[in-house]
Amino acid sequence: MGRFYFHLQADDQIVPDDEGVDLPDLSAAEHEAILAARELLAEAIKSGRPEVPEAFVIADEEAERSPSYRLLRFCRGP
Repeated sequence: MGRFYFHLQADDQIVPDDEGVDLPDLSAAEHEAILAARELLAEAIKSGRPEVPEAFVIADEEAERSPSYRLLRFCRGP
């Protein structure tokens, strides 16, 4: 088990997740990101917002100190 952080990427900016979530592994973190992405997209559609973040940057505690991150991209409108 470890703590995973779900930073949001919009263009060249990263909005950091300072809290994180305890999850068993990276696979569980990717699943959590997919669920969160669906929720973000649904809220954007409901509120009529045309822009959504491009990606979640998933990082574990070790990656927080490293420049390398795994990106989990989600659907983006035209």
